[in-house]
Amino acid sequence: MQEQKTQPSDPSGASTKPHKILACIQCQKRKVKCDRKLPCANCVKAGSECITASRTPYRRRRRFPERVLLERVRHYEQLLEKEKIKYEPLHSPAAYASPVTNARGYDSSDGGESGRRADDVYGTPSEAASTKAGREFKPKNLWHAMNQRTPDSDDESDDDGDSDASHDGVRGAVVKRAWDHLSDSKDHLLFGLRKTDEDVSTLHPTQAHIFKLWQTYLDNVNPLLKITHAPSLQGRVIDAASNVADINPSLEALMFSIYCVSVLSLEEAACQSMFASSKESLLKSYQYGCQQALLNCGFLRSSDRDCLTALFLYLVSIRESTDPMSLSSMLSIAVRIAQRMGIHTESGLAKCTVLEAEMRRRLWWSLILFDARICEMCDFKSTMLAPTWDCRAPLNANDFDMRAEMKTPPVVQGNTSEALFAVVRSELADFLRNSSFYLDFTCPALKPLARNIQHDDALEGGEIASLEKKFEETYFKFCDPENPLHFMTLWTARGFLAKNRLVEHYSNFSHPSIQQTDTHRDIAITHALSMLQSDTALMTSPLTKPFRWLLHLYFPFPGYIHTVQDLRRRPLSAHADRAWGVMSDNYQARFLFSRAVFQAWEAREVAVRGKGRAISLEGNVGVGASDDVAMAMPVGFGHDLLYDLDGGHSFAGSDFAGFSAMDLDIGQMDWMGMNWSTVPSRSWQ
Repeated sequence: MQEQKTQPSDPSGASTKPHKILACIQCQKRKVKCDRKLPCANCVKAGSECITASRTPYRRRRRFPERVLLERVRHYEQLLEKEKIKYEPLHSPAAYASPVTNARGYDSSDGGESGRRADDVYGTPSEAASTKAGREFKPKNLWHAMNQRTPDSDDESDDDGDSDASHDGVRGAVVKRAWDHLSDSKDHLLFGLRKTDEDVSTLHPTQAHIFKLWQTYLDNVNPLLKITHAPSLQGRVIDAASNVADINPSLEALMFSIYCVSVLSLEEAACQSMFASSKESLLKSYQYGCQQALLNCGFLRSSDRDCLTALFLYLVSIRESTDPMSLSSMLSIAVRIAQRMGIHTESGLAKCTVLEAEMRRRLWWSLILFDARICEMCDFKSTMLAPTWDCRAPLNANDFDMRAEMKTPPVVQGNTSEALFAVVRSELADFLRNSSFYLDFTCPALKPLARNIQHDDALEGGEIASLEKKFEETYFKFCDPENPLHFMTLWTARGFLAKNRLVEHYSNFSHPSIQQTDTHRDIAITHALSMLQSDTALMTSPLTKPFRWLLHLYFPFPGYIHTVQDLRRRPLSAHADRAWGVMSDNYQARFLFSRAVFQAWEAREVAVRGKGRAISLEGNVGVGASDDVAMAMPVGFGHDLLYDLDGGHSFAGSDFAGFSAMDLDIGQMDWMGMNWSTVPSRSWQ
């Protein structure tokens, strides 16, 4: 047997690699080194046939399809979520956790504890998708379901399995884009069709006025709403002010909306002093500029948070000059845009950075609270303040503690951050939307979804007692009454709690078969008077002067109505003297409802004189008791006058335990002196 020799490579084909000879089969079996000759030395020595091994086609090792793996991980995470088991999510960082709630829906951590991290307070990310067993807020993905395969399906394309799941969102985006291109832009639907393109840069104020308006916004508006991240936005505003001809459309719309609300927050004298122009002309000019800027950025189709923020601030600025029903319709557009952006659910916010998710939460709550108030004013019960979404209340943190590059939430330092008012207001509203007494007056069908439902309705104040205690221990005892924001927070929250204790009382005694005792009536009028006292404190304090633009939206109507009803029926009750003093003080702050108040005062005079007693009371009860200012209620004003702070309930026409709203002569109120679109109007600032 002749030896096979390797042929030398052809010089002309230097690029060809020589054929590699493999070890023979016998050497491979014996696991010895083969000299790769034919026959090899080992086979000659063993006297066995030497057979050279042939190269078999390479078969790539079949890997476990990543698509199937991801689906299994998702399934296991959902099981952990339902069982409330903490785990480290595959894709969601701990930043996107939702609040850990106790039986009443609020965290049970110690209110005085400082240095807490947000993920310690808000729990595991699993609760973002489901905050209560059986309550799923994250909808299923149709595109994912359409592209889902069973584990035993044909896996010829398993190597590309990891890309299949990622294509779900891409395919959905392609379809949405196709729908968008089927029709031309219709952004003019809200603000009308423009004959020519407007050069919005000419509508900006001067650079000096831009900075004055920005500072006014920081002082008067931002502390209450907190819907813009001031540290990062300030640099953008400064850069934009230096070149107004080249501003990003969304930022430009946001700047015009800031001009609008800044002017809204000022008094007439301040506008004349700062800008040498009337408040009305400034508002009209900047509102027109905001409309044009919103059209330029395609606000009806945009998913940009700055664009939605600009629309919201614009709607806040037109509240004084727009009737509630029209404004409610416009607000519904903003709410629908927010829902399309997914800022109402924690599953949607989990896709955002820590800063972006937090700003979206603040924006959602501000939008919903404003919508709830406007819905009250036009007697529309189907407000969005309902237990149908799971966006948690904003984090109690300062703006400087949050940065765009953050991967985890900031540490909560103490209990009174610069976002205190927005946080407290949102948490109070979060409690309200999950309360049975509130849903009794808005949408009883949603009560099975509510988190705070109490089954012992006989307990007066049962749903609010634990809430008040929690807020007292967590926030109120740390507030400084000399701090304007703290003062505003304290009295707004106290007015809210008093008002909703009164609402809960109405809910408990709304059925004619349930009779009230004098004790129950005394408790109810105490809540009504607390409402008026809170409003008086807010309207008369110099600390709240920058914030009165918001206070004008919330008039304590239920407190007045309940008080004058009670005084007409029980003019000599133990609370009568105090009630007249409280109403006198609030009357001086609001200058409203004089005729209705004097009707009740006349009833007291008759009763007291019948007892042979003299009437004495401190305060200006007799001020303005003139018949010539009385006027009948305007036609078409609305079906329900009983509306107030942060909720959509109404009580007009309900008869509870002998107190009928129709017992009060509403037509004799001082309607002449009241502008219902502003409550009160600009002339009373």
